[in-house]
Amino acid sequence: MDNIYRRWAAGVLAGILALLCSAAAVVYLVDPCLYYRVPDRAVYFNERYQSAGLLRHVPADTVILGTSMAANYRADAAEEAFGGTALRITIPDGYYSEFDQAINLLFREQTPRRVIFGLDLNVLIRDESGLTGAMPAYLYNRNPLDDVKYLVNKDSLYYSFYALMTAHQGGGQTLDEGFTWGPDIVWGRYETLRTYRRPDRQAPLPADAYLANADANLAVAERWLQAHPETEFDFFLPPYSILFWDRTIRRGELDARFAALERICSVLLSYENARLYGFLFDRETVTNLEHYCDYIHHSGAVCQRLLEQMAAGEGRLTEENLTQTLAQWRDFVVNYDYEAIWDQDFWDQWNATHDAPPVWYEG
Repeated sequence: MDNIYRRWAAGVLAGILALLCSAAAVVYLVDPCLYYRVPDRAVYFNERYQSAGLLRHVPADTVILGTSMAANYRADAAEEAFGGTALRITIPDGYYSEFDQAINLLFREQTPRRVIFGLDLNVLIRDESGLTGAMPAYLYNRNPLDDVKYLVNKDSLYYSFYALMTAHQGGGQTLDEGFTWGPDIVWGRYETLRTYRRPDRQAPLPADAYLANADANLAVAERWLQAHPETEFDFFLPPYSILFWDRTIRRGELDARFAALERICSVLLSYENARLYGFLFDRETVTNLEHYCDYIHHSGAVCQRLLEQMAAGEGRLTEENLTQTLAQWRDFVVNYDYEAIWDQDFWDQWNATHDAPPVWYEG
């Protein structure tokens, strides 16, 4: 009787092992996260899971890295602007500890000439209390043994079948197309205003409200600069629209954000291998809501133009012009006529499909 139970248990274990090995073989062969290889066309579905493979297998002279604010900075535009090869890596709503994992993996695999990093101000001034386990650390670390978490994983198996089905139906994208915002995104002034939720006016925050968070995130970026002096780091402040400044003022954040901006810029400008571009203060871009789909995200055409400006050294912040630039921009946004943004053209379009003004409107 004992032998029967032992044979039954051994058979069950062998069956389970065979299933696990079969699942691992499927994941390895399909490789949905591009961990082992990057094909000419792939099914792109998750930046955090698939960026590790891109960093491992795509050599690049220029690497663009950032949150969703960097999603439309296409690699081919960077190659045209800077020469050589380029790669874009985005971590939507990414925390600096997550970017740190990506940077560490990047420099273990290669030494790019240039890293272009988007200093998303909304991310720079927050702490890591909202960090989740969304970033799969086992794909980014040095330990090959924990790769089993990728190979024997129900999500990996699901995405393997998803990738196979999508490819069979003629889907998939090139690397340059992957994770860009596609044709389903509506760009334009009306769409930007329609989706904007104007906050109620709030009491001003203390000027130092964001400094501790900014310092903690800056410390991560400083480690990159110190560890890789041979690489040029081009940091840029993405051009949020003028609605962002309306929101900032109404939420009482103006003093706190400007104090954080001054700290951020001053620290980065002290490094020889860092360049800093202040596109956040570009009036031509931020006041033209045709470039946006919401209050901060701008179109691919703007991204291409800003890459060209970076390559030409235009829009740079320096120790000499920083104080004046911040003072002039503060004066501009404080005195801007925000109420005039909602003009008759907007209301004509709004009234065509709505019976009442937006609930936040105070006009």
